[in-house]
Amino acid sequence: MPGSRRPHARWRGAPAAASPHQVGRRAVLATGGALAAPGVRAQGGAWPQRSITIIVPAAPGGTLDALARFFAQAMTPALGRTVVVENVGGAGGLIGMQRVTRADPDGYAIVFGNMGVMAAFVALHPTSGYDPRRDLAPVAMAAYVPMVIAASPQSGVRSLAGLLDRIRERGEGVTFGTAGLGTTSHLAPALLLHLTGLRATLVAYRGAGPAMNDLASGTVDAVIDQTVTMIPAHRGGTAVALAVSGSQRAPQLPDVPTFAEGGVPAFDLVVWNAFAAPRGTPEPIVQRLAGAVDAALADAELQRRLGELAASAPAREERGPGPLGQRITADAARWIAVVEAAGLARQ
Repeated sequence: MPGSRRPHARWRGAPAAASPHQVGRRAVLATGGALAAPGVRAQGGAWPQRSITIIVPAAPGGTLDALARFFAQAMTPALGRTVVVENVGGAGGLIGMQRVTRADPDGYAIVFGNMGVMAAFVALHPTSGYDPRRDLAPVAMAAYVPMVIAASPQSGVRSLAGLLDRIRERGEGVTFGTAGLGTTSHLAPALLLHLTGLRATLVAYRGAGPAMNDLASGTVDAVIDQTVTMIPAHRGGTAVALAVSGSQRAPQLPDVPTFAEGGVPAFDLVVWNAFAAPRGTPEPIVQRLAGAVDAALADAELQRRLGELAASAPAREERGPGPLGQRITADAARWIAVVEAAGLARQ
């Protein structure tokens, strides 16, 4: 495992009121074949006429990166063009989201984000100038993923109760690595600390990959991230899974209890991941992209990959632009209320 990276920021928890292999940047996922559906007439010709880029607002090696690459490969046959993934990390996802919102609204640059950057971000960054409710054209919900809390193998902690006891004893001397301020891996430990009335130190990195590296080396004590990142890390011995969110244990982690079994039933955070385009993208292109996501979710290989990592496909009635737009609006409001109740710092 690579050596530890220097953390970029710290946040201290307020009192109560899941790793896929890293791959290179802009990696080509698949080669387009014959068009699987009639082209959308746009810009003087059938859309798409060239490759499509999925912007991932995070560093390589995390859940968003892995899922985006799975979907890019599975969406290619329906779009008939090469699909590439570009990682644009930094500022808790803001840099990548700005890349997308400032792109031409022609469907050739879209974003794959999650509940953090596509809804909760506005709760912690109300002055950033970016608002997903205003700046995005929702395309499709893609996957729901449970969260796992894991300890460093170097820490000696082997249960959620043990970790909470250590936080009670050491307070801010206990550290959680996060993928950056406002990401789901930042919001999750902040919520856990709020629910338990404890204080610890949150250490922000430039993505989940660097945070997981430092978890493996013992530089940070714990990380909460999605199963897509955590299952391979747990199996590989670079993280010790302590609890998983959801009402039942994940079949892929049968020996790992739920948060409810671990004594924190109120923590039931399951992360949604979705596609969006720049505001103003023509509706026919949005619908064509949504159809490609639908086709991807019917792909047997994608289903197998999601299943291996405890991710689940959304129901058909939850997938389209309308339901996703409603979810973004509702979750933005929800997290604004949580941040205010927890007394978290806003920027």
